[in-house]
Amino acid sequence: MPKTRVLYIDDDDALARLVQKKLGRLGFVVEHASSPEQALTRLEEGGFDVLALDHYLGAGTGLEFLARLATRGAGPPAVYVTGSSEMSVAVAALKAGASDFVPKTIGDDFIALLASALDQAVAKARLVAEKEAAEAQVRAARDRAELLLAEVNHRVANSLAMVSALVNLQANVLTDKGAKDALAETQARIFAIASVHKRLYTSGSVGIVELDGYLGGLLENLGGSMRGQGHGANLISDLAPLTLGIDATINLGVIVTELVTNAFKYAYPDKSGDVRVLLREDSPGRALLTVEDDGVGNAGKVIKGTGLGTRIIKAMARSIDADVVYHARDPGTAVVLSFALPQ
Repeated sequence: MPKTRVLYIDDDDALARLVQKKLGRLGFVVEHASSPEQALTRLEEGGFDVLALDHYLGAGTGLEFLARLATRGAGPPAVYVTGSSEMSVAVAALKAGASDFVPKTIGDDFIALLASALDQAVAKARLVAEKEAAEAQVRAARDRAELLLAEVNHRVANSLAMVSALVNLQANVLTDKGAKDALAETQARIFAIASVHKRLYTSGSVGIVELDGYLGGLLENLGGSMRGQGHGANLISDLAPLTLGIDATINLGVIVTELVTNAFKYAYPDKSGDVRVLLREDSPGRALLTVEDDGVGNAGKVIKGTGLGTRIIKAMARSIDADVVYHARDPGTAVVLSFALPQ
C-alpha cells in the first residue's frame, strides 16, 4: 500500500523536523514548507494526499492560508494544528474548510493525534471522491436512460402517426358514411395516444405529462377534425396546470376524445353550440374533468351509435380508478370524471 504523502506547513523548523521524523516512523512521507508561498508552490506541483498546517505562520495565519486555498479549487484535505487554547480558532478552521484540527502539545500524544487525524482526513477525502464518482455515474446512467426513453417515445409517436395516416388513406377510398365515421373516430383515438408520446420527447419530461398542454393540443386537433366532418360546435376549454403519469394520461386522453366526439355528434343535431372541457383540482390529490354542452341532452334516451365509445370510456376509467358521472343539465349534458393525481 503506498505511503501517505503529507505537506507539513509550519514556520518552526525544529518542530517540523521532529514531526517529519516521528511521522516517518509511522509510515508517512512528510515534506516541510516553512511559509505559505512555499506551500502553495509545492501544492501546485502536486503529489500530496493531505496537508497539515500550523495556526501561526509568521507572515500570516493558517486561516488566511485556508482562505487562499479555497479560491484555488479542489485540493488535498487539511488538518489544522493550533497551540491556541481558544476553541474559536478550531471552529473557524473547520468553517474555513479544514477536515480536522489537532491541539499542538509537547507530549507524544500530539504525534499520535496528528497521525490519526491525517489518516482520517485521507480516508474521508477518498470516500467523498468515491461518492462523487458514483453520483456522476448515476447521473450519466440516468441521462442515457432519459435519452433512450425520449428516442422510444419519438419512435412510438412516429409509428402511431404512420398508422393514423394509413387509417386516413383507407377512409378516403370508402363511400359508406358509417364506415368513414368509424375510421375517423379510430384516427382520433390514435392521435390521443400518439400525442402523449410526442409531448414526452419534445418536452424532455420523463414519466410526467403536463395535462393543460397535452389536452389543449388534443382538443385543438379534435375540434378541427370534427368541424372538418361537418359538425359545427364551438369547443371551449379551461384547463388547470396539473400533471399526470404516462399511462393515466393516455387513458384520460382517450376518454376526453370519446366524450368530446359524442358531444360534437349528438348534442346539437340541428344547430351550433358550445362544448366545454374543464379541468381543475377538486381536493388534494384528486382532479375533476368535466365535458359539458347546452344541447338536447340524453336523459332517458337510448344511447346513439354502436355503444363502443361508452364501453371504451368505462374501460379506461376503470384502468385509472376514476369515477364517471353523467348529469342532466337544463339544457344539455355534463359528464364529470373524478381521478387521482400523482402524490
